[in-house]
Amino acid sequence: MRRAPALGLALALVAVPSLVILLSRQTVTFDSFHGEDLAESRTLIAELMRGERLSPPPPPPPEVFATEEVRRVKPEIVGADRKWDQIDADLQQRVLAIFEVMRREHDIRLVLVEGYRSPERQAELMREGRATRAGAWQSCHQYGLAIDAAPMRDGKLQWNMEDAWTRRAYFLYGELAEQAGLTWGGNWRSLKDYVHVENAAACRQARRERLARQG
Repeated sequence: MRRAPALGLALALVAVPSLVILLSRQTVTFDSFHGEDLAESRTLIAELMRGERLSPPPPPPPEVFATEEVRRVKPEIVGADRKWDQIDADLQQRVLAIFEVMRREHDIRLVLVEGYRSPERQAELMREGRATRAGAWQSCHQYGLAIDAAPMRDGKLQWNMEDAWTRRAYFLYGELAEQAGLTWGGNWRSLKDYVHVENAAACRQARRERLARQG
């Protein structure tokens, strides 16, 4: 019986540090997001997705995608496809709802950076080690079920996650993507892809159907 208090103390000494580590990890995970109350955003996302068909916003001037900074930091987007009609209709509406909430509630303009990506382009990007580890037909971009978007400020696309405004914009984008039923690349465990959102379930189905056709 005398061993019981000692055993309890030993278990506490083991459990408490583990609990502290777990709580610390949770704090680190959300430390980059400033915790805005997005309840109203969630409602607006739902209303927009249920309402009339949303239209794509006017694109920025073409030179926005070909500046010296873009060619240095994100050269893969210079020749990217930015045609909204190449994107799955359902995904298009979910993304446009996100764009609209970002504009209305947070005064942040999101810009479509890339939509559909051909299997040839996908293979080239992987071969060159640019922005992806997925080969041809492995990315949701090939099925029109993924898009890349970036926030725009002062006429320039923003990428620097060390900048507080940019980091907040991407985390808002990711939170709204989850609310719209999409998967955000910023939540991936490796190769964080903050610009990327996809309809993961539809993409899995599209892959299965393609494999079945190959049969």
